[in-house]
Amino acid sequence: MGAKKSKEVSTELTAKQIALIKANTKYTDQEIREWHTGFIRDCPNGKLDKKKFAEVYKQFYPDGKVDKYCKHAFDTFDTNHDGSITFEEFLLAIAATSQGNVDERLSVAFDLYDISNDGQIDQKELATMISAMYDLVGEQDRKGDKDPKKRAADIITKLDLTGDKKLTKAEFISGCKTDPVIHQMLAPNA
Repeated sequence: MGAKKSKEVSTELTAKQIALIKANTKYTDQEIREWHTGFIRDCPNGKLDKKKFAEVYKQFYPDGKVDKYCKHAFDTFDTNHDGSITFEEFLLAIAATSQGNVDERLSVAFDLYDISNDGQIDQKELATMISAMYDLVGEQDRKGDKDPKKRAADIITKLDLTGDKKLTKAEFISGCKTDPVIHQMLAPNA
């Protein structure tokens, strides 16, 4: 009595989960089952923790430093903020970053950069994410125009329509869509 039970996550894929994922993605039943098989193979307890998340990213960026980027990405994808990513959170995040239209993918990128979760990106948040992206891809040159703080200031100046030195989601999406250089740097897959 009074003992706190940790919430168990089922490793079985239910019809309800498949229906939820299908309603929010373009995946077929078969693709969902294949993703699930791989997820459970890598995460037998049905949860992806920060350490395993970073290991997965390291496979895609073997020469990069993934830690900073993965911390922010993990926090974005852990939608219920319980310190782990379930299969549904995982596949919905994958779909949002790969299947969505440009606005949807830019929206995910915005959420990733909005570290404080206040609905705005300020220069410090943007510089932090630019540094994390540099680490991820192994970019060493951070002088002059490549300085993360300068680059963040330039981007904010260019995209900030209200003059408050912060970007709303609408400003971010609109700016990325109209400036191909910024779009490529901040949301290359969108």
